[in-house]
Amino acid sequence: MSDSLADEYPEAAPFIAKAVEDHGEEWVLENYYSELYPLSQVMSMPEKEDLPFFDPETDETLSKDEQVKMYEAWAEYRENLRTGTKPDK
Repeated sequence: MSDSLADEYPEAAPFIAKAVEDHGEEWVLENYYSELYPLSQVMSMPEKEDLPFFDPETDETLSKDEQVKMYEAWAEYRENLRTGTKPDK
């Protein structure tokens, strides 16, 4: 893991480094938003494109609209957990 990432995100860098060690960089890039980025609820996390092994030529990231939808879904999920209700269908 790069020193600058560890300097900017001291809490998150160990989690990212462990995920890379356990699964590899490709897995981290493919699963970043579902497996690691939720930690942004409790600590500062880098954006996917700020990861030292992210290559904008070959790797994809979520658009701002997709990120908003993801955040809204997380909020709905947390509210459903809090209230014990099931999502509307």
